[in-house]
Amino acid sequence: MVAGGEHCQLRAAIEVLVPYNSGRSHVVLARFARNRRLADALDQWAFCSLKASPGARRYYDELQARGKTHHQAVHQLTNRWVGILHTCLQRDEIYDEEIAWQSEKPVAA
Repeated sequence: MVAGGEHCQLRAAIEVLVPYNSGRSHVVLARFARNRRLADALDQWAFCSLKASPGARRYYDELQARGKTHHQAVHQLTNRWVGILHTCLQRDEIYDEEIAWQSEKPVAA
């Protein structure tokens, strides 16, 4: 069982092991595969939340201040939203802006 909001993240992006065989060698390489539609929808959701959610905007601005590019910051914001959504569903609670974005620890690098 996957903990936290990682299940949806894993559905959006997974790593696939691909074997390559030649006459002399056998190698297994990892190929990154993803559900592009799901990943794009999640990224769009995170990007649109910048105008609607002060907590999301604050988190995004903190990431930008730490030197993240726009794409990196939106991707990290997406992961944060998936975690928040998963927690709301798991606890059977309604989303609350103050609870979701309270932060006692600094943003991860």
